[in-house]
Amino acid sequence: MKPSDREQRVLDRVERIRGRRPVVREKLITLAHGAGGKATQTLIEAIFLEAFRNPLLEPLGDAAELAVGTSRLALTTDSFVVTPLFFPGGDIGDLAVNGTVNDLAVAGARPLYLAAGFILEEGFPVADLTRIAGSMREAADAAGVRVVTGDTKVVQRGKGDGCYINITGVGVIEHQARLDLAAVRPGDAVIVSGPIGEHGVTIMLARGDLDIEADLVSDTAPVHGLVAELLGSTDGVRAMRDATRGGVATILNEAARAAKVAVVVDEDAIPVRPEVRGAAELLGIDPLYVACEGRFVSFVDGAEADRALAALRRHPLGAQSAVIGRIAADPPGLVLLNTAFGGTRICDLLVGDPLPRIC
Repeated sequence: MKPSDREQRVLDRVERIRGRRPVVREKLITLAHGAGGKATQTLIEAIFLEAFRNPLLEPLGDAAELAVGTSRLALTTDSFVVTPLFFPGGDIGDLAVNGTVNDLAVAGARPLYLAAGFILEEGFPVADLTRIAGSMREAADAAGVRVVTGDTKVVQRGKGDGCYINITGVGVIEHQARLDLAAVRPGDAVIVSGPIGEHGVTIMLARGDLDIEADLVSDTAPVHGLVAELLGSTDGVRAMRDATRGGVATILNEAARAAKVAVVVDEDAIPVRPEVRGAAELLGIDPLYVACEGRFVSFVDGAEADRALAALRRHPLGAQSAVIGRIAADPPGLVLLNTAFGGTRICDLLVGDPLPRIC
């Protein structure tokens, strides 16, 4: 349907704004810069990409693809600052391992080795550190990876919030597919691997600041087995992304922008558990923007969507996978949400940070 003159003016204005060179206008870093939305994107592009620009970094994927001899390797790094450190369904230890494994997995790699860096605050209980290390070991064993090197630093009391963990991961890419958000094209299907928003909502409720009770646990889990099922079933996978900070909505916007396409999503098709939906409504947030730690979004050739969905649903982690939308040609660079009420709205990147310190 051709947009009206008024709609076209709005779309043209959005395009002009997005076409501007990114500039960090704030004088100080805020929590929004770590939320995965517009502020994060601007910070990365205006500061880090500008400083370190090179062909390996420019795709800004979950992992970089490296050629070493005849091998294709994936390299990723991630830092974890979640609060509380222990939450229903996991803790900072297994979250750190799973999160890094998943970044490698959605890059199409088989995870192999991890390096772990710990920043500990003076006075942090040794019993808690032992528990965290045990969780990391169990998660690494379950994912078939090894922690092979690391580092530890201790900062003064009050300077580190207990424990921060940085994990760097290396994996090997064993298939011929080239996964790239820029390869997404009209007619492709958008698939999520399961119900969204469980991790972020679980963390918020675990803090105890809100008088809300819900039977929820984090979805933290390694998805490399599920990804292997998908890649083994079809050659039609264009790209995959891990739905962490900024949630599914951020990934959809990244795809729309990278491929210069429109992502059209049906709200009714998005899998959300009733407990997550209810808690999110009370918190005043949209589950599309809430982090997951065991879910990913894939963009698949539309002709292969049924085959891909069947492969995902054969795996326990993908039993509730769903096609949530399709790729269209226009309006390029935008995500459109067909709402449950029958209307359509733009689903843009968030500016602020509704759920700080969740991963």
